[in-house]
Amino acid sequence: MVPSNVVAVFDLGKTNSKLFVFSADGSVLSEARTKPSWIEYDGLRVLDDVALFTWMTSALTQATEEHFVGHVMFSGHGCTFALVRDDELVHPVLDYEQEPPQRVADSIDILVPAFSETYSPKLPLGFNYGRHILWLEAIKPEVESRADAILSYPQFWSWKFSGRKVSEVSYIGCHSHLWAPLRDDFSSLVYSRGWRGKMPAFERAGAALGNWEIGPDRENAVPVVVHNGVHDSNSALYYYRSLGFQDFTLVSTGTWVVIFNSACPLEALDEHRDMLANVTVDGKPAPTIRFMGGREYDIASDGWNKPISLEAVSRVIAKRVFALPSFAPGGPMQGFESRFVGPEANGEERAAVALLYVVLMTNLSLDLIQSENEIVIDGGLVKTGLFAELLAQLRPSQPIFTSATAEGSAFGAAALVFDTLGEKPFANETNEAASLQVFGLEAYRDAWRALIDIGEPELALPRKELQA
Repeated sequence: MVPSNVVAVFDLGKTNSKLFVFSADGSVLSEARTKPSWIEYDGLRVLDDVALFTWMTSALTQATEEHFVGHVMFSGHGCTFALVRDDELVHPVLDYEQEPPQRVADSIDILVPAFSETYSPKLPLGFNYGRHILWLEAIKPEVESRADAILSYPQFWSWKFSGRKVSEVSYIGCHSHLWAPLRDDFSSLVYSRGWRGKMPAFERAGAALGNWEIGPDRENAVPVVVHNGVHDSNSALYYYRSLGFQDFTLVSTGTWVVIFNSACPLEALDEHRDMLANVTVDGKPAPTIRFMGGREYDIASDGWNKPISLEAVSRVIAKRVFALPSFAPGGPMQGFESRFVGPEANGEERAAVALLYVVLMTNLSLDLIQSENEIVIDGGLVKTGLFAELLAQLRPSQPIFTSATAEGSAFGAAALVFDTLGEKPFANETNEAASLQVFGLEAYRDAWRALIDIGEPELALPRKELQA
Protein backbone atom coordinates (compact mmCIF):
# COMPACT_ATOMS: atom_id res chain seq x y z
CA MET A 1 0.00 0.00 0.00
CA VAL A 2 1.43 3.38 -1.03
CA PRO A 3 1.06 5.93 1.80
CA SER A 4 -1.02 8.99 1.07
CA ASN A 5 0.57 12.45 1.09
CA VAL A 6 -1.44 13.50 4.16
CA VAL A 7 1.02 14.49 6.92
CA ALA A 8 0.43 14.44 10.68
CA VAL A 9 2.73 16.62 12.82
CA PHE A 10 3.09 16.36 16.57
CA ASP A 11 4.24 19.78 17.84
CA LEU A 12 5.45 18.91 21.35
CA GLY A 13 5.76 21.84 23.76
CA LYS A 14 6.45 21.89 27.47
CA THR A 15 2.98 23.18 28.34
CA ASN A 16 0.93 22.09 25.33
CA SER A 17 1.31 19.26 22.84
CA LYS A 18 -0.58 19.43 19.56
CA LEU A 19 -1.36 17.32 16.53
CA PHE A 20 -1.89 19.01 13.16
CA VAL A 21 -3.01 17.10 10.07
CA PHE A 22 -1.99 18.60 6.71
CA SER A 23 -3.56 17.68 3.41
CA ALA A 24 -1.43 17.19 0.29
CA ASP A 25 -2.19 20.81 -0.68
CA GLY A 26 -0.86 22.14 2.66
CA SER A 27 -4.19 23.01 4.27
CA VAL A 28 -4.86 21.99 7.88
CA LEU A 29 -7.50 19.26 8.02
CA SER A 30 -7.73 18.89 11.80
CA GLU A 31 -6.08 19.68 15.12
CA ALA A 32 -5.94 17.99 18.51
CA ARG A 33 -4.33 19.18 21.75
CA THR A 34 -3.36 17.94 25.18
CA LYS A 35 -1.32 19.11 28.17
CA PRO A 36 1.63 16.89 29.07
CA SER A 37 1.58 15.66 32.65
CA TRP A 38 4.68 16.18 34.80
CA ILE A 39 4.87 13.87 37.81
CA GLU A 40 7.17 13.14 40.76
CA TYR A 41 9.59 10.23 40.45
CA ASP A 42 12.32 9.41 42.96
CA GLY A 43 12.59 13.04 44.06
CA LEU A 44 12.62 14.41 40.51
CA ARG A 45 9.93 15.92 38.29
CA VAL A 46 9.52 13.88 35.11
CA LEU A 47 7.28 13.49 32.11
CA ASP A 48 4.44 11.01 32.24
CA ASP A 49 5.57 9.61 28.89
CA VAL A 50 3.09 6.73 29.03
CA ALA A 51 0.13 9.12 29.25
CA LEU A 52 1.48 11.30 26.44
CA PHE A 53 2.24 8.31 24.20
CA THR A 54 -1.27 6.96 24.82
CA TRP A 55 -2.75 10.29 23.71
CA MET A 56 -0.44 10.47 20.69
CA THR A 57 -1.27 6.98 19.43
CA SER A 58 -4.99 7.56 19.98
CA ALA A 59 -4.92 10.95 18.23
CA LEU A 60 -2.89 9.56 15.31
CA THR A 61 -5.22 6.57 14.96
CA GLN A 62 -8.27 8.83 14.85
CA ALA A 63 -6.58 11.18 12.35
CA THR A 64 -5.67 8.24 10.14
CA GLU A 65 -9.21 6.88 10.23
CA GLU A 66 -10.66 10.29 9.35
CA HIS A 67 -8.04 11.62 6.91
CA PHE A 68 -5.99 8.63 5.72
CA VAL A 69 -2.70 9.93 7.18
CA GLY A 70 0.36 8.60 5.37
CA HIS A 71 3.21 10.28 7.27
CA VAL A 72 3.94 11.42 10.84
CA MET A 73 6.54 13.97 11.95
CA PHE A 74 7.61 15.54 15.27
CA SER A 75 8.85 18.97 16.36
CA GLY A 76 9.84 19.66 19.94
CA HIS A 77 11.10 22.30 22.37
CA GLY A 78 14.87 22.39 22.77
CA CYS A 79 15.73 21.40 26.34
CA THR A 80 14.99 17.69 26.71
CA PHE A 81 16.61 14.30 26.22
CA ALA A 82 15.89 10.63 26.87
CA LEU A 83 18.17 7.78 27.94
CA VAL A 84 17.13 4.49 26.34
CA ARG A 85 18.38 0.93 26.06
CA ASP A 86 17.21 -1.58 23.49
CA ASP A 87 13.45 -0.92 23.36
CA GLU A 88 12.92 0.75 26.73
CA LEU A 89 13.37 4.08 28.48
CA VAL A 90 15.89 3.55 31.29
CA HIS A 91 14.86 6.68 33.21
CA PRO A 92 11.83 8.96 32.88
CA VAL A 93 12.35 12.14 30.87
CA LEU A 94 13.39 15.03 33.15
CA ASP A 95 11.42 18.26 33.40
CA TYR A 96 13.92 20.90 32.30
CA GLU A 97 12.53 23.47 34.74
CA GLN A 98 14.30 22.17 37.83
CA GLU A 99 17.66 23.14 39.25
CA PRO A 100 20.23 20.61 40.48
CA PRO A 101 21.17 20.96 44.16
CA GLN A 102 23.99 23.46 44.64
CA ARG A 103 26.59 20.84 45.60
CA VAL A 104 25.83 18.93 42.38
CA ALA A 105 25.68 22.10 40.29
CA ASP A 106 29.12 23.14 41.54
CA SER A 107 30.64 19.83 40.46
CA ILE A 108 29.01 19.59 37.03
CA ASP A 109 29.14 23.21 35.87
CA ILE A 110 32.95 23.18 35.82
CA LEU A 111 32.74 20.47 33.14
CA VAL A 112 30.88 22.66 30.65
CA PRO A 113 32.90 23.67 27.56
CA ALA A 114 33.73 27.29 26.82
CA PHE A 115 31.21 29.45 24.97
CA SER A 116 33.75 29.92 22.19
CA GLU A 117 33.51 26.18 21.46
CA THR A 118 29.77 25.47 21.75
CA TYR A 119 28.21 28.93 21.43
CA SER A 120 25.86 27.71 24.16
CA PRO A 121 25.68 30.09 27.13
CA LYS A 122 25.66 28.66 30.63
CA LEU A 123 22.00 28.73 31.59
CA PRO A 124 20.10 27.69 34.72
CA LEU A 125 17.85 24.66 35.19
CA GLY A 126 18.01 22.32 32.19
CA PHE A 127 17.96 24.96 29.48
CA ASN A 128 21.29 23.40 28.45
CA TYR A 129 20.20 19.80 28.42
CA GLY A 130 23.81 18.59 28.55
CA ARG A 131 23.75 19.99 32.09
CA HIS A 132 20.83 17.74 32.99
CA ILE A 133 22.60 14.72 31.49
CA LEU A 134 25.52 15.54 33.79
CA TRP A 135 23.11 15.88 36.74
CA LEU A 136 21.54 12.50 36.11
CA GLU A 137 24.97 10.95 35.61
CA ALA A 138 26.14 12.41 38.94
CA ILE A 139 23.22 11.19 41.04
CA LYS A 140 22.37 7.97 39.17
CA PRO A 141 25.52 6.79 37.37
CA GLU A 142 24.03 3.34 36.88
CA VAL A 143 21.24 4.83 34.72
CA GLU A 144 23.59 6.56 32.30
CA SER A 145 25.82 3.49 32.12
CA ARG A 146 22.83 1.28 31.26
CA ALA A 147 21.72 3.49 28.38
CA ASP A 148 22.81 2.51 24.90
CA ALA A 149 21.57 5.77 23.35
CA ILE A 150 21.05 9.40 24.28
CA LEU A 151 18.11 10.67 22.25
CA SER A 152 16.99 14.26 21.77
CA TYR A 153 13.32 14.86 22.52
CA PRO A 154 11.90 14.69 18.95
CA GLN A 155 14.11 11.66 18.26
CA PHE A 156 12.71 9.95 21.36
CA TRP A 157 9.27 10.12 19.77
CA SER A 158 10.57 9.21 16.30
CA TRP A 159 12.07 6.11 17.97
CA LYS A 160 8.87 5.30 19.88
CA PHE A 161 6.95 5.20 16.61
CA SER A 162 9.59 3.78 14.23
CA GLY A 163 11.89 1.70 16.41
CA ARG A 164 14.97 3.50 14.97
CA LYS A 165 17.40 5.47 17.13
CA VAL A 166 18.91 8.42 15.29
CA SER A 167 20.35 11.87 15.97
CA GLU A 168 19.43 15.20 14.33
CA VAL A 169 21.67 18.25 14.17
CA SER A 170 19.19 21.13 14.73
CA TYR A 171 18.18 19.72 18.11
CA ILE A 172 21.61 18.61 19.32
CA GLY A 173 22.94 22.00 18.23
CA CYS A 174 20.39 24.09 20.13
CA HIS A 175 22.08 25.41 23.32
CA SER A 176 22.78 21.89 24.61
CA HIS A 177 26.56 22.16 25.26
CA LEU A 178 26.80 19.01 23.12
CA TRP A 179 27.74 20.56 19.76
CA ALA A 180 30.67 22.57 18.39
CA PRO A 181 29.15 24.41 15.41
CA LEU A 182 32.40 25.68 13.91
CA ARG A 183 33.78 22.12 13.84
CA ASP A 184 30.44 20.61 12.78
CA ASP A 185 31.00 17.93 15.41
CA PHE A 186 30.10 16.96 18.94
CA SER A 187 31.68 19.09 21.66
CA SER A 188 34.56 18.14 23.92
CA LEU A 189 31.98 17.42 26.67
CA VAL A 190 30.55 14.52 24.67
CA TYR A 191 33.98 13.05 24.04
CA SER A 192 35.36 13.63 27.56
CA ARG A 193 32.35 12.00 29.25
CA GLY A 194 32.37 8.99 26.97
CA TRP A 195 28.96 9.79 25.47
CA ARG A 196 30.04 9.70 21.83
CA GLY A 197 29.30 6.00 21.52
CA LYS A 198 25.76 6.62 22.80
CA MET A 199 25.00 9.15 20.10
CA PRO A 200 23.22 7.40 17.20
CA ALA A 201 24.04 8.13 13.58
CA PHE A 202 22.62 11.34 12.14
CA GLU A 203 19.63 11.53 9.84
CA ARG A 204 18.34 14.76 8.36
CA ALA A 205 15.19 16.25 9.85
CA GLY A 206 12.29 14.88 7.83
CA ALA A 207 14.07 11.69 6.72
CA ALA A 208 11.88 8.56 6.66
CA LEU A 209 12.86 6.14 9.43
CA GLY A 210 10.27 3.37 9.34
CA ASN A 211 6.56 2.67 9.70
CA TRP A 212 3.95 2.83 12.44
CA GLU A 213 1.14 0.44 11.69
CA ILE A 214 -2.44 1.32 12.64
CA GLY A 215 -5.10 -1.34 12.59
CA PRO A 216 -6.57 -4.32 14.43
CA ASP A 217 -4.05 -6.81 12.97
CA ARG A 218 -1.12 -7.04 10.55
CA GLU A 219 -3.23 -8.01 7.56
CA ASN A 220 -5.48 -4.97 7.93
CA ALA A 221 -2.89 -2.51 9.26
CA VAL A 222 -2.40 0.90 7.62
CA PRO A 223 1.31 1.85 7.47
CA VAL A 224 2.17 5.42 8.45
CA VAL A 225 5.71 6.49 7.50
CA VAL A 226 7.60 7.90 10.50
CA HIS A 227 9.96 10.82 9.84
CA ASN A 228 12.89 12.13 11.86
CA GLY A 229 11.90 15.03 14.10
CA VAL A 230 13.23 18.57 14.41
CA HIS A 231 13.83 21.40 16.91
CA ASP A 232 10.68 23.52 16.90
CA SER A 233 12.18 26.99 16.41
CA ASN A 234 14.55 25.73 13.73
CA SER A 235 11.54 24.13 12.08
CA ALA A 236 9.86 27.54 11.94
CA LEU A 237 13.05 29.03 10.47
CA TYR A 238 13.05 26.35 7.78
CA TYR A 239 9.40 27.00 6.97
CA TYR A 240 9.89 30.69 6.21
CA ARG A 241 13.02 29.99 4.21
CA SER A 242 10.99 27.51 2.18
CA LEU A 243 8.53 30.34 1.44
CA GLY A 244 11.28 32.45 -0.09
CA PHE A 245 12.53 34.58 2.84
CA GLN A 246 16.34 34.64 2.80
CA ASP A 247 17.99 37.65 4.48
CA PHE A 248 15.55 38.05 7.36
CA THR A 249 15.13 37.89 11.12
CA LEU A 250 12.66 35.37 12.52
CA VAL A 251 10.86 36.14 15.78
CA SER A 252 9.35 32.80 16.79
CA THR A 253 6.99 33.24 19.74
CA GLY A 254 5.43 30.85 22.22
CA THR A 255 6.53 30.01 25.75
CA TRP A 256 9.86 31.27 24.43
CA VAL A 257 10.53 34.17 22.11
CA VAL A 258 13.38 32.86 19.95
CA ILE A 259 14.96 35.32 17.51
CA PHE A 260 17.21 34.16 14.64
CA ASN A 261 19.30 36.53 12.54
CA SER A 262 21.79 34.73 10.31
CA ALA A 263 23.26 38.11 9.29
CA CYS A 264 24.59 38.65 12.83
CA PRO A 265 28.29 37.75 13.16
CA LEU A 266 29.07 35.02 15.68
CA GLU A 267 31.54 37.28 17.48
CA ALA A 268 28.67 39.62 18.39
CA LEU A 269 27.01 36.94 20.52
CA ASP A 270 27.13 37.65 24.26
CA GLU A 271 26.78 34.53 26.38
CA HIS A 272 25.56 36.60 29.34
CA ARG A 273 22.52 37.79 27.39
CA ASP A 274 21.20 34.36 26.37
CA MET A 275 22.67 34.78 22.91
CA LEU A 276 23.85 31.64 21.17
CA ALA A 277 24.36 29.88 17.88
CA ASN A 278 21.57 27.50 17.06
CA VAL A 279 22.17 25.12 14.17
CA THR A 280 19.87 24.89 11.16
CA VAL A 281 18.54 21.62 9.77
CA ASP A 282 21.37 21.86 7.23
CA GLY A 283 24.03 22.17 9.95
CA LYS A 284 24.74 25.90 9.59
CA PRO A 285 25.21 28.17 12.65
CA ALA A 286 22.19 30.45 13.22
CA PRO A 287 22.88 33.38 15.61
CA THR A 288 20.05 33.54 18.12
CA ILE A 289 18.79 35.43 21.16
CA ARG A 290 15.88 34.35 23.33
CA PHE A 291 13.80 34.99 26.40
CA MET A 292 10.70 33.34 27.86
CA GLY A 293 8.35 35.92 26.40
CA GLY A 294 5.16 33.87 26.48
CA ARG A 295 5.78 32.73 30.04
CA GLU A 296 6.71 36.26 31.12
CA TYR A 297 3.57 37.68 29.52
CA ASP A 298 1.41 35.17 31.40
CA ILE A 299 3.06 36.04 34.71
CA ALA A 300 3.20 39.80 34.23
CA SER A 301 -0.40 39.98 32.96
CA ASP A 302 -1.65 37.79 35.82
CA GLY A 303 -2.92 35.21 33.34
CA TRP A 304 -4.89 37.62 31.11
CA ASN A 305 -6.24 35.73 28.09
CA LYS A 306 -8.55 38.28 26.46
CA PRO A 307 -7.87 40.87 23.75
CA ILE A 308 -6.12 44.09 24.77
CA SER A 309 -7.43 47.36 23.40
CA LEU A 310 -5.27 50.08 21.94
CA GLU A 311 -6.92 52.45 24.44
CA ALA A 312 -5.57 50.39 27.36
CA VAL A 313 -2.08 50.50 25.86
CA SER A 314 -2.31 54.27 25.43
CA ARG A 315 -3.53 54.72 29.02
CA VAL A 316 -0.63 52.85 30.63
CA ILE A 317 1.87 54.68 28.42
CA ALA A 318 0.37 57.99 29.55
CA LYS A 319 0.40 56.85 33.20
CA ARG A 320 4.01 55.66 32.83
CA VAL A 321 3.45 52.18 34.22
CA PHE A 322 6.37 49.88 33.48
CA ALA A 323 7.12 46.19 33.91
CA LEU A 324 10.84 45.57 34.38
CA PRO A 325 12.73 42.30 33.79
CA SER A 326 12.79 39.47 34.41
CA PHE A 327 9.69 37.41 35.11
CA ALA A 328 11.35 34.09 34.17
CA PRO A 329 14.87 32.62 34.06
CA GLY A 330 17.19 33.19 31.12
CA GLY A 331 16.98 35.99 28.60
CA PRO A 332 19.11 39.07 27.95
CA MET A 333 18.47 40.56 31.42
CA GLN A 334 19.52 37.69 33.66
CA GLY A 335 19.92 38.39 37.36
CA PHE A 336 17.34 41.18 37.42
CA GLU A 337 14.33 40.81 39.71
CA SER A 338 11.01 41.65 38.08
CA ARG A 339 9.00 44.58 39.35
CA PHE A 340 6.42 47.14 38.32
CA VAL A 341 7.11 50.89 38.39
CA GLY A 342 4.41 53.55 38.43
CA PRO A 343 0.74 53.56 39.45
CA GLU A 344 -0.85 50.20 40.15
CA ALA A 345 -2.43 48.59 37.11
CA ASN A 346 -5.05 45.85 37.15
CA GLY A 347 -7.07 43.83 34.67
CA GLU A 348 -6.71 44.92 31.07
CA GLU A 349 -4.29 47.71 31.96
CA ARG A 350 -1.94 45.28 33.69
CA ALA A 351 -2.15 43.07 30.60
CA ALA A 352 -1.31 46.11 28.45
CA VAL A 353 1.79 46.74 30.59
CA ALA A 354 2.76 43.08 30.15
CA LEU A 355 2.29 43.32 26.38
CA LEU A 356 4.45 46.44 26.22
CA TYR A 357 7.08 44.65 28.30
CA VAL A 358 7.29 41.76 25.82
CA VAL A 359 7.39 44.20 22.88
CA LEU A 360 10.24 46.15 24.50
CA MET A 361 12.16 43.00 25.39
CA THR A 362 11.77 41.82 21.79
CA ASN A 363 12.92 45.20 20.50
CA LEU A 364 15.95 45.14 22.81
CA SER A 365 16.77 41.60 21.67
CA LEU A 366 16.55 42.65 18.02
CA ASP A 367 19.08 45.41 18.71
CA LEU A 368 21.42 42.99 20.47
CA ILE A 369 21.23 40.49 17.58
CA GLN A 370 21.97 43.36 15.15
CA SER A 371 18.75 42.97 13.20
CA GLU A 372 18.50 45.42 10.31
CA ASN A 373 16.79 43.22 7.71
CA GLU A 374 13.12 42.35 7.27
CA ILE A 375 11.41 40.62 10.19
CA VAL A 376 8.96 37.71 10.24
CA ILE A 377 6.92 37.13 13.41
CA ASP A 378 5.36 33.76 14.06
CA GLY A 379 3.57 32.06 16.92
CA GLY A 380 1.23 32.80 19.80
CA LEU A 381 2.05 36.48 20.34
CA VAL A 382 0.79 37.26 16.83
CA LYS A 383 -2.69 36.49 18.14
CA THR A 384 -2.60 39.42 20.59
CA GLY A 385 -3.32 41.66 17.60
CA LEU A 386 -1.00 44.48 18.72
CA PHE A 387 2.41 42.87 19.23
CA ALA A 388 3.66 43.14 15.64
CA GLU A 389 2.09 46.55 15.08
CA LEU A 390 3.74 48.05 18.18
CA LEU A 391 7.07 46.56 17.15
CA ALA A 392 6.61 48.02 13.66
CA GLN A 393 6.30 51.48 15.18
CA LEU A 394 9.58 51.01 17.07
CA ARG A 395 11.45 49.69 14.00
CA PRO A 396 10.19 51.84 11.10
CA SER A 397 13.11 51.01 8.79
CA GLN A 398 12.41 47.26 8.84
CA PRO A 399 9.40 45.66 7.12
CA ILE A 400 7.65 43.34 9.60
CA PHE A 401 5.59 40.41 8.38
CA THR A 402 3.26 38.20 10.39
CA SER A 403 2.26 34.70 9.55
CA ALA A 404 -1.38 33.83 9.02
CA THR A 405 -0.65 30.37 10.43
CA ALA A 406 0.97 31.34 13.77
CA GLU A 407 2.15 27.70 13.92
CA GLY A 408 5.43 27.93 12.05
CA SER A 409 7.10 25.01 13.83
CA ALA A 410 4.33 22.61 12.79
CA PHE A 411 4.25 23.97 9.24
CA GLY A 412 8.05 23.70 9.01
CA ALA A 413 7.93 20.09 10.17
CA ALA A 414 5.30 19.34 7.52
CA ALA A 415 7.40 21.16 4.88
CA LEU A 416 10.37 18.92 5.71
CA VAL A 417 8.22 15.84 5.07
CA PHE A 418 6.75 17.27 1.87
CA ASP A 419 10.31 17.95 0.68
CA THR A 420 11.08 14.24 0.94
CA LEU A 421 8.00 13.61 -1.20
CA GLY A 422 9.08 16.18 -3.81
CA GLU A 423 6.17 18.47 -2.95
CA LYS A 424 6.03 22.18 -2.04
CA PRO A 425 2.41 22.91 -1.17
CA PHE A 426 2.85 25.99 1.03
CA ALA A 427 2.45 29.51 -0.35
CA ASN A 428 3.68 32.72 1.26
CA GLU A 429 0.61 34.10 3.06
CA THR A 430 2.40 36.47 5.42
CA ASN A 431 1.06 40.01 5.82
CA GLU A 432 3.04 43.17 6.48
CA ALA A 433 2.21 44.74 9.84
CA ALA A 434 1.23 48.40 9.85
CA SER A 435 2.70 50.73 12.44
CA LEU A 436 0.12 51.85 15.03
CA GLN A 437 1.61 55.30 15.66
CA VAL A 438 0.77 55.20 19.37
CA PHE A 439 1.51 58.57 20.96
CA GLY A 440 4.43 58.42 23.40
CA LEU A 441 5.58 54.88 22.61
CA GLU A 442 9.14 55.89 21.68
CA ALA A 443 9.53 57.98 24.85
CA TYR A 444 8.11 55.06 26.86
CA ARG A 445 10.74 52.77 25.31
CA ASP A 446 13.53 55.20 26.17
CA ALA A 447 12.36 55.54 29.76
CA TRP A 448 12.06 51.75 30.11
CA ARG A 449 15.62 51.29 28.86
CA ALA A 450 16.89 53.93 31.27
CA LEU A 451 15.20 52.10 34.14
CA ILE A 452 17.03 48.87 33.28
CA ASP A 453 20.29 50.75 32.69
CA ILE A 454 20.27 50.19 28.95
CA GLY A 455 20.24 53.06 26.49
CA GLU A 456 21.36 56.63 26.86
CA PRO A 457 21.02 58.11 30.38
CA GLU A 458 19.80 61.44 29.03
CA LEU A 459 16.67 59.69 27.73
CA ALA A 460 15.57 58.71 31.22
CA LEU A 461 12.74 60.40 33.02
CA PRO A 462 13.40 61.16 36.69
CA ARG A 463 12.65 58.11 38.84
CA LYS A 464 10.46 60.14 41.21
CA GLU A 465 8.31 61.23 38.29
CA LEU A 466 8.05 57.63 37.09
CA GLN A 467 6.92 56.43 40.49
CA ALA A 468 4.51 59.28 41.12
